[in-house]
Amino acid sequence: MDKTVTSAREAVADIPAGASLAVGGFGLCGIPSVLIQALREQGSGDLEVISNNCGVDDWGLGLLLQDGRLRRVVASYVGENKEFARQYLAGELEVELTPQGTLAERLRAGGSGIPAFFTATGVGTQIAEGGLPWKYDLEGGVAVASPPKRTEEFELGRSVGTFVLEQAIVADFALVRAARGDRHGNLVFHSAARNFNPLCAMAGVVTIAEVEELVEPGDLDPDQIHLPGVYVHRVVPLTAAEAAEKRIEKRTTRTGTEQN
Repeated sequence: MDKTVTSAREAVADIPAGASLAVGGFGLCGIPSVLIQALREQGSGDLEVISNNCGVDDWGLGLLLQDGRLRRVVASYVGENKEFARQYLAGELEVELTPQGTLAERLRAGGSGIPAFFTATGVGTQIAEGGLPWKYDLEGGVAVASPPKRTEEFELGRSVGTFVLEQAIVADFALVRAARGDRHGNLVFHSAARNFNPLCAMAGVVTIAEVEELVEPGDLDPDQIHLPGVYVHRVVPLTAAEAAEKRIEKRTTRTGTEQN
């Protein structure tokens, strides 16, 4: 089955207002920047985004945020985006902060058909007990707070501990980026760009992948495939220019005398 589409614009054309999106990548590494830009041009708003972070002020998901297109964000780290902080504190954006490992497992669970799971992460904190400010009102008060979560005691190994119940995540759409992919949707990610991309792809009801290099079925070594095509519904081959544009959040350089 050939899952390729001719353009990113065509691939995101049916994403409606109010949809939930699982978006892969880590920082600016491995983010589906071409699909995000196409979605920006497409115009849908009131979106809920599930992603490790929300880009920076002028790139990635930060572009949708800048345009006021995001209603809610589920993320583990948001510290590189000043507009994100402004919208959150001004009561314009709902934010569910989630421990990074828990977020990854919630996505994996959603893609695996597991509705919920227990974890020790967050026990004894507001993650489990509730009260985290998800959204502020215009006066700076808490308009929406996180609810308390169910906890249970389990024996794990030779010890008994308390664990908190976390719900799986399933998104309407997933946007991911891969280094290589074939027409069947089998994907290979490069190094750190693998962070969150396979998990987000698994969690999407409809998964759209932009690929830097499109190859024919059979060209990928089965042992090297990171995500099988069963999870992918649309494949967007990038141009050489689109594949080459990769930004860095913070560039740090040192002179030769400072290295030792």
